[in-house]
Amino acid sequence: MAGYGEQGFNPNMDQQGFFQTDYDQQQGYDVGGQQYGAPAPAPAGYDDYSQQGYGGQPQMLSPQVPYTGQIMTPEPMSSAGGSYSDSFDDEPPLLEELGINFEHIYQKTLSVLNPMRETDPAAINDCDLAGPLVFALGFGGSLLLAGKVQFGYIYGIGGMGCLGMWMLLNLMSLTGVGASCIVSVLGYCLLPMVCLNFLAIIISLQGIIGTIASLLAIGWCSLSASKLFVTALAMDSQQLLVAYPCALLYGVFALLSVF
Repeated sequence: MAGYGEQGFNPNMDQQGFFQTDYDQQQGYDVGGQQYGAPAPAPAGYDDYSQQGYGGQPQMLSPQVPYTGQIMTPEPMSSAGGSYSDSFDDEPPLLEELGINFEHIYQKTLSVLNPMRETDPAAINDCDLAGPLVFALGFGGSLLLAGKVQFGYIYGIGGMGCLGMWMLLNLMSLTGVGASCIVSVLGYCLLPMVCLNFLAIIISLQGIIGTIASLLAIGWCSLSASKLFVTALAMDSQQLLVAYPCALLYGVFALLSVF
């Protein structure tokens, strides 16, 4: 009998002396006409894992699309086509995002200074409140230089006047008007009153010269405001009707400057 070290006992022993059993090739044994230990046939569509090694991946029947490692990222598009772009060069200016258009402010200021000037209706319909706020603060600041603290009267009279003009113009016009448009136009047309207040710092407005200057400022403001309202609301041949309540409102502001 050959020893275990000489591999004489069993040809299936490995070099360490252990037995190897090939379960994959085992066909079982026959006892009483019945076969035991035979492996069950694999279902259709599956591969034999024993031929691929322990832990192998099964092969699918349908081929898979290979993964290329690409990640879907949004494509940057130009702002001209109305698409997204992450470039700072395509970002709109901050003043434009805030709704402040210096071109429209310049046009409406020129229209106030020159009531006979033709104004673009789009500039009038741009109801920005930057210009009216600046002119209202200028009106109060000029009164403050003359020794009059009248900020409460300015905001109170201005608010009541805007409300009254809004109700009146909604009754007179066919299209209607918004409150922001009323505030914007009346605020811009306050510019001649600011000039009158600066004149009050130099001379007294309670004499003949002051009375004439106050009447000119009232007529200037009311003519400019009525022209802007008629242009914005397409109220043909109704400028005098709109100018009358505007003159009453700016007449109250003139009293703050005189007294």
